[in-house]
Amino acid sequence: MGADLPPAMVSQLSQLFPLPAWSGCGHVAQLRHPRTCWMWSRCLSPGLQTYARRPPDSRLIHHLNATGWHVNPEHSEAPGRQRKRFYQNVSITQGEGGFEINLDHRKLKTPQAKLFTVPSEALAIAVATEWDSQQDTIKFYTMHLTTLCNTSLDNPTQRNKDQLIRAAVKFLDTDTICYRVEEPATLVELQKNEWDPIIEWAEKRYDVEIGSSTSIMGPSIPARTREVLVSHLASYNMWALQGIEFVVTQLKSLVLTLGLMDLRLTVEQAVLLSRLEEEYQIQKWGNIEWAHDYELQELRARTAAGTLFVHLCSESATVKHKLLQQ
Repeated sequence: MGADLPPAMVSQLSQLFPLPAWSGCGHVAQLRHPRTCWMWSRCLSPGLQTYARRPPDSRLIHHLNATGWHVNPEHSEAPGRQRKRFYQNVSITQGEGGFEINLDHRKLKTPQAKLFTVPSEALAIAVATEWDSQQDTIKFYTMHLTTLCNTSLDNPTQRNKDQLIRAAVKFLDTDTICYRVEEPATLVELQKNEWDPIIEWAEKRYDVEIGSSTSIMGPSIPARTREVLVSHLASYNMWALQGIEFVVTQLKSLVLTLGLMDLRLTVEQAVLLSRLEEEYQIQKWGNIEWAHDYELQELRARTAAGTLFVHLCSESATVKHKLLQQ
């Protein structure tokens, strides 16, 4: 399957997902070890929503249906078809355009019949692990990384880099942690204590003004803030931007997503911060048996997969840049 993940990548992953799951990860056989399966269990649970809370257009519906989702424009959250596993072995090979996934002797293709090629070996290992982790039945709706790769390769909505960046930055207008309640006092204090430090970090990190508001209109985001964040996101490649927008739609927050990408937050921290008010209500009124826990684990799985996707898509460029510096 190839060499071990680069030490720098192992270090990044250990910060993102703080459990001893990444020591010695090199190929599918190693990743299937119980200790190293923890991260993948986060990425392989059902319920992937590629564009949450956005009505999909016909091209995206066709793309998701082909990937394994049965998408109804009025209800796009139900998992779709399953297929009996038809392969024994999963491997990766390096081709002219990048790294390819092989199912026995068949090369994996996208829903639009393009050769499934990813930009880094680390990402190829991750995708191969998704396919190797399937049991008797292939559950396409559990394969978050594969779906994100298909989206990057086929680009079903035909958006360019600038459009992806603008879509992510637009979430500032409705960013979860920028909207505050006026009562009850305990929730007001909780939001202040938990969300203010993240906003303050982002303002200092990017030298911008973000703020918060109790108005239904939300905070007034200065034009300069948007310009700075647009410029920052432009440093990512198209694949990484697909992952960033995916994470933003899960957390409903660009600020929390930036915290994840900069390793200021772990996945668990970002998810809990995005669900702060809901968790407050659960503590006050009680938990609905299985439902709330399922939603929490689902959100963690999608957020972990999207975050991992961004870092693995950026890995090859980072390594190349460091080699050039040396």
